[in-house]
Amino acid sequence: MTLAERCQKVMPPMALRATNLGITKGSGAYLYTEDGRKILDFGSGIAVCNLGHNHERVVEAAKKQMDSLIHGCHNLVYYEPYVKLAEELVARTGGNKMLYFSNSGAEANEGALKLAKYHTRRPAIISFTNSFHGRTIACASITGSNAGYRKYYEPLLPSVYFAEYPNLFRTPYKMVDGKCPREYMDQFDVMFHKLVDPSMVAAIILEPIQGEGGYIVPPVEWLQHVRKVCDEHGIMMIFDEVQTGFGRTGELYAYQTLGVEPDIFTTAKALGSGFPISAVIGKKEVMESWARGAHGGTFGGNPVSCAASLATLEVIDEENLLDYCKKTGQYFRDELTKLQAEFPDRIGEVRGVGMMNAIELVGEGNVPDAAFATQVSNKALEENLLLLTCGVDKNIVRFIPPINVKKEEIDEAIGILRKVMK
Repeated sequence: MTLAERCQKVMPPMALRATNLGITKGSGAYLYTEDGRKILDFGSGIAVCNLGHNHERVVEAAKKQMDSLIHGCHNLVYYEPYVKLAEELVARTGGNKMLYFSNSGAEANEGALKLAKYHTRRPAIISFTNSFHGRTIACASITGSNAGYRKYYEPLLPSVYFAEYPNLFRTPYKMVDGKCPREYMDQFDVMFHKLVDPSMVAAIILEPIQGEGGYIVPPVEWLQHVRKVCDEHGIMMIFDEVQTGFGRTGELYAYQTLGVEPDIFTTAKALGSGFPISAVIGKKEVMESWARGAHGGTFGGNPVSCAASLATLEVIDEENLLDYCKKTGQYFRDELTKLQAEFPDRIGEVRGVGMMNAIELVGEGNVPDAAFATQVSNKALEENLLLLTCGVDKNIVRFIPPINVKKEEIDEAIGILRKVMK
């Protein structure tokens, strides 16, 4: 009996996997299966294993930490890897920050919402269409990409309003000289006039690059406008950097890549190279208003996870992986653009930043083609390449290999993709 068959006997349908792969080992950009296959993994555990699977430095650091302390509980005591990691993250994000460690991306996003409400004493939150922030009640409340995440869970968090996130490939508005249409800017004035007074809004939360919504890269001028709106009305700007963070875009965080700084941002996924850890990071004056006991948790900032995260940072520094990610990510997009030239009626757009890239698969008239995206990912897996789809129309194939992926591995993936699409 396979691992999948055994699992399905004891887990509910909600826990079904995207594949039926049973994995026995991971190493670098590859997974090894129970039936002897070697799979090129361009999903990286959904943007978690940014250094690849089981990087030796991360494994070594985790093992060493386990010899001295596995759990101390940050509610009770202080321990070196916790404090050192906090110091490192503050230093690398401007020095004017403070942070709080949690376990998962959803937990960090909940914490960010609580911080914004606590700091501003305001009730309302503005989120965006096509967004994904997690599946807890509060995070499902601010997620706008799939009604299935909300089905049967109403009522959800109150006072949540949705604005439009600019997807310029599919915008219904007129574009002039390739610039972001004014409607995306003006919508906040309309919302404040018709739906919620800005003095009631605690935060505007958004992904600096939308992940599950389709790897949508917004115009920087739009992000700058959102920053201006927040400044004008005393609203906290929150970036959900759960998928974009820890080197994925070619800087440690996407806000550094895009040049727009939020008041609060969240980080998880790749932060621990596979070990569970997340954080709420905010400007010092905001974080200092969060009183003792206003938020908490038992397992946040686990010593082993912190040690793994510190080792990840060391590897990123020593191997100059941020610059490598930028250069190799551009190489990847160039190869995808060549593929688009071969299949212009099937690849509507190539997009991405750093090693966070995607192709939008379409049919006649650029209509989203979810069936084709599913076919491509399924056939790729038959050829031992693991790809993930995303997007509200399920027609996006995304590529999230390790940020230290080799060019030969990119070429291997492109070759398989070309074969599959033919």
